[in-house]
Amino acid sequence: MSPSFVAGRIATLAVTVVIAGLAIHGALMLAPGDPATLLVGGARKPDPAVLARIHRDYHLDDPFLQGWWHWFSGCLHGDFGKSLVYRDSVGHLIGSRAGDTFALVGYAAVLVIVLGTAAGTLAALRGGRTEALVTTATASAMAVPTFIMAVLLIWVFAVQLPWFPVYGTGSGFTGTLAHLTLPAIALAVSWIGYVAQVTRAAVRAELRAEHVETARSRGVPESVVIRRHVLRNASGPVFAVSGVGVAGLIATTAVAEQAFGIGGLGALMIDAAAKQDLAVVQAVSLLFVVVFVVVNTLVDLVGAALDPRSARKGSR
Repeated sequence: MSPSFVAGRIATLAVTVVIAGLAIHGALMLAPGDPATLLVGGARKPDPAVLARIHRDYHLDDPFLQGWWHWFSGCLHGDFGKSLVYRDSVGHLIGSRAGDTFALVGYAAVLVIVLGTAAGTLAALRGGRTEALVTTATASAMAVPTFIMAVLLIWVFAVQLPWFPVYGTGSGFTGTLAHLTLPAIALAVSWIGYVAQVTRAAVRAELRAEHVETARSRGVPESVVIRRHVLRNASGPVFAVSGVGVAGLIATTAVAEQAFGIGGLGALMIDAAAKQDLAVVQAVSLLFVVVFVVVNTLVDLVGAALDPRSARKGSR
């Protein structure tokens, strides 16, 4: 993996974050309504002088680029502004809720990687009815939206079979694990299907590869062929799609958090957007974009380390 490849990926990450920041700031500036009215209780005829002072204090009337730079440069220094609704620093709000979100995404990521790769590998190696069953199940899972899966899981495992709690995050390791199981499954199901499909295709392709046939003709034990020649060579695309799946979990975490009453960053962003709390929406949106882009960049770098050919192609 050449230094130019790494530098290119890092430069792409930085440019993407800057462009995302501009887009987020621009979208919120175009939103209807005046956030300053929140601080005066939504009065029908607020004092113009009070509104003007709020606009000045929160830089609501700054020109677009000036307002964006004031916000973005503050974020670079760890200052995300102050919430209009919660009357607290945005950084403190994010810090108090980030743990729940990352725990949920981490749990779902484990399910995606373990179940997705296991199902896809099993389908490719067994073939026949097993492959048909896994393919049908995973294709169906890919078509179910997160909010529909959340409703089904709540009805089955909380109403009909009261096995799992469905609100909050609990306390302690076992309590947190029990509370996050259903939302993690709801968040992960579609990506499990996607990873399983790609894994099945990758393993199938390697089973038909010439080097695998050569190894078998030389009397290499089947278990060694599968482990060293099939699974190892299929790990590249499987790792890549698993990384994309983990990054994609971030985009839908707000849905699972709202459905199961988890007070994470996604729920905070939705609540802040409904109340026009611009500082919170901007900061959480930017954080999600940064995490998404960083995960994808790490996937590219690790994938290039596993397969140097991809790095050479990407640097051309």
